[in-house]
Order: sequence, then structure tokens, then C-alpha cells
Amino acid sequence: MKMKSQTPISAVKRKRKMKENLQSYSLLLPNLILFIAFSIYPCIWTFKYIFYRYGGIGTPAPKFVGLNNLIRVFHDDLYWQSVKNTLVYAGAKILFIIPLAFLLALFLNKKRKGNGLLQSVIFVPTIMSSAVMGLVFYLLFNVYNGQVNRYLLDWNIIKQPINWLGSDNAMTTLVITAIWGGIGNYMVYFIAGLQRISEETLESARIDGANRLQTLWYITVPMLGPILKIILMISITAAFNDMSNVMVLTEGGPNYSTMVMSLYGYQFFFPISAGSIVVKQYGYGAAVSAVSALIAGGITVIYLFVSKKLDDIY
Repeated sequence: MKMKSQTPISAVKRKRKMKENLQSYSLLLPNLILFIAFSIYPCIWTFKYIFYRYGGIGTPAPKFVGLNNLIRVFHDDLYWQSVKNTLVYAGAKILFIIPLAFLLALFLNKKRKGNGLLQSVIFVPTIMSSAVMGLVFYLLFNVYNGQVNRYLLDWNIIKQPINWLGSDNAMTTLVITAIWGGIGNYMVYFIAGLQRISEETLESARIDGANRLQTLWYITVPMLGPILKIILMISITAAFNDMSNVMVLTEGGPNYSTMVMSLYGYQFFFPISAGSIVVKQYGYGAAVSAVSALIAGGITVIYLFVSKKLDDIY
């Protein structure tokens, strides 16, 4: 007896499923193409040139040099100074921006008139161009006609203008700029986390005799644990990749005191100023970028490991 290979109903379901899959893949295809073109291919290209000496178009053909570029990185004092600067910059930024964003979220999470407008105003710098933000702070912290020095002089806080961008204060200025530009983003994350804490939970703590500070420390903060881990992860990766403000405000100066490792690698592909002593060195720039990525990735892995262990303990 002959058996039907497929019932009409199953055939219709199969065609419908294939049509749905085709629609899904067609929507994903443009993003996949862009991801391959602008993420995967550049990574492969960069990894290839780690082993070559090459100065770009118009220079001699790439020459295979083996591990020389990587060896040079590990003996480059300026690069390791940029790594140190990056750690200082990232640590200072995270140390201040997360508590400040949390306090702002606590204040603006309450339902009161004008809070929505304040949230919008604080969030605006997050969507502002890094170049525009750098220009704004350059005008604010300019030595001779900057508004910051002008107000400090008018209020008799200082006797002479401070060179905010050309002295030991340059790193402080960069951290202030980074905090102003990113605090709104983290504030929104904290507000989202606070709104997920039910009022019944907080009311139960108050009924049990907990005051506001105890409720905040023992109830609110622990319940924000998952969103806090996300915020820390984003802030770490952002701090290690943040070079726009540095490039606009100080170009890594004075004397490489604000040079961060992402900008240090970038300058070997695109010299950051007309008078730069750095010439295009694609091979060495690729090696610097690869080592920087390993350092940032290693710190991220350590953070994830410690975070997982803390979850297991508590």
C-alpha cells in the first residue's frame, strides 16, 4: 500500500515556516553584511599586518618581519605610559561617575514636577558628538579666555589663570569631561533598575523598622545588583575605548601625560596633528592595537570572574 509522503496541512506549515525564515534572514542580512565589512574584515586586516612593516599607500610594499612589531611593543616605554594613563583615567572616571549617576537616579526617580525635564537635560550630553563636546570643554577650560578661569578669578578663588589642558591638571579635565558626557546614560540605567523595585518591598522594610539609609543600603542597593553589573561592564569597556575627548582636548599631551592606549595605536594609522613626530606605521599600529585589545579583554574577563564569584558567595 502506498503511503502519502506529506499531508497537505504539513506542506502548508512547512512553506509558511520557510517564508517566515526567509523574511527574518532578509531583515538580518544588511546588518550581517555591515558587521562583516566594518568589524570582522578590519580585525582580520589588522591581525594580518601585525607581522608586516608597512606605511600605507605610496610606501614600499609590506615586508614580513615576524614578531618584531610585538617585541617592539613590549619595549616601548611610551606605550606602557599610555597603558598607565588609561588605567588612571578609567579608574577615576568609574570611581566618580557611577556614584554620581546613582545619586541623580535616586533624586530624579521620585514623581515630582520637573523631574522629566531634568532627566532629559542630563541625558543630552550622552547623544552629543564627542567632537562638539570636546570643543565645548576646550572653550570652557581655555587658559586665557575660558569661562572656568574667568569665574574663579572673579570669585577670588585663584590669583592667576590655571592651564587646565597643558599641565598636571589635564587628566583631571579629561575625567570631568568624561563624567559630564556619560553620567546621563548611567543615570537612565539606574532609574530603570529603581523602577523595578516594588513599593511593597520598600514598605515592608519600613514597617520592620528600617530607616531610609538602612532601606537604601540593605534593600535598594542589593536589588540593583544585576543592573549595577551591566553598568560596570559598560563603563569599563567605554573607558578603555574613549579617545575622542583626549584627541580633541589634549592630543595626548603634555608630554604624553594624557595619552591613552587607544589613541596611541590610532596615531600610527592617522597621525593626530600636522607636526606629529609619529609617521604612519600600519604594522606597528596593528600590534599596539592587538596588545591593547588583549589588556582590555583581560581586565574585562577578570571583572566577570570576580563578579561571578561574588554572585556564588552572596
